[in-house]
Amino acid sequence: MVGAGIAGIFAAYELNKINPSSNILIIEKGKEIKKRVCPIKEQSIEKCNNCRICHIKCGWGGVGKCEGKYNYTNNFGGDLYKYIGHKKALELMNYVDKINCNFGDRLANTYSTYNKELEVKAEEYGLKLLHTKVRHLGTLKTEEILLNMYNYLKDKVEIIFDTEVINIISKGKENDSFTVETQNRTYYSNKLILATGISSSNWTKEQCTSLDIKVREQGAAIGLRLEVPASIFKKVIDSTYEAKFSYRTEKTKDFIITYCMNPWGRVITKHTNGMIMVDGQNYLESNEPTNNINFTLFVSDYFKSEDNIIYSKEFADSVIKVVNSTGGGVLVQRFGDMIKGKVTSYNEINNNTTKPTLDATPFDLNLVIPKRLLNDIIEMIYVLDKMVKGIADENTLVYAAETKYYNPLVQVNENLETKVKDLYMAGDCSGITHSLSQAAASGIYVGKNIGING
Repeated sequence: MVGAGIAGIFAAYELNKINPSSNILIIEKGKEIKKRVCPIKEQSIEKCNNCRICHIKCGWGGVGKCEGKYNYTNNFGGDLYKYIGHKKALELMNYVDKINCNFGDRLANTYSTYNKELEVKAEEYGLKLLHTKVRHLGTLKTEEILLNMYNYLKDKVEIIFDTEVINIISKGKENDSFTVETQNRTYYSNKLILATGISSSNWTKEQCTSLDIKVREQGAAIGLRLEVPASIFKKVIDSTYEAKFSYRTEKTKDFIITYCMNPWGRVITKHTNGMIMVDGQNYLESNEPTNNINFTLFVSDYFKSEDNIIYSKEFADSVIKVVNSTGGGVLVQRFGDMIKGKVTSYNEINNNTTKPTLDATPFDLNLVIPKRLLNDIIEMIYVLDKMVKGIADENTLVYAAETKYYNPLVQVNENLETKVKDLYMAGDCSGITHSLSQAAASGIYVGKNIGING
């Protein structure tokens, strides 16, 4: 198995559970969980140095170590249900939750975002309320669970860290096993699971291409994060804690979705690939609740045709780089100033009725964010304001910018097996899943199939 992210861990767990005699090897290019420390956190550097192997994205637990929010739904977060069915996908996600509870102590309760009254009201304005069951573990509990799973598996499964797989050679007439070449030595396996996550997107694509496995680009989403008083969301928070809405714009027909809603949370920065992006933090992470709520509006299909979607990741990166070069990091603007095309000043930020929870650089986002993207988000803000009065207030804070990448979609069958027999794809590297719950479920599904069928 290549990759010890969420999909790889759950695949190994399930395969070992069903067939304890299985000879399982996990090869991970990152480090074990206690050694995964970003140099920025150690304060040895001030900003992302674009490390060749990123401790935030690579190592035991993968990106899952830093997120910790499990949405148990088929409504978003991937298309696993298209391959294994709606019912099976939900069953496996509930099983994922059970496993997390077994390896974690005193976890936060699950909550549902379903609200019939809110759903009906949303439909009146062209919005769709997306339902999900959520368990927000938080970073500390997530690390606890991942460490406990490591301690459980380390004597049952061979795990190799700090080892990068260079190349994979398929089975052939002269060899009845896969050849897995690393920088240190070569390994051989009868069955192979790729669970490399989003951090090895290019490598996964290269390997699939060399094995004549079809892949299709899926692009990237670009978003801006809003911060408003939590009080205007009181009815939503009281009934569902958070809400996830989707919307199709009238003019461009672009698809927008709310993402990572944090009641009483903070706006923070996220360092990745040498860039600084805006992000949100749940108030439980710091135990210091604020008076605000923040969430991102992502435009997820900015590039619609397959002819130009291949440029979407580069385009998304270029937007972030322009923002970073302008203000040295994250930019912020009052919504009222954005509509007027006016630069927000430091004085206006200091006197703003919505107090920022992130020290960002005031600016005019009209100068750095593509016009179509900005128009899409402005339209969504005005529509949301009909649902939750106050979102379109002039004091609403808009932070730039954030991206979400989607791995190329790998062609697999209903067993998540590629055209190369006994080569399986699990998790986000497949392009099928985009969430922790679906990544883990796909790992369990592959592990179970191999364990049962050999």
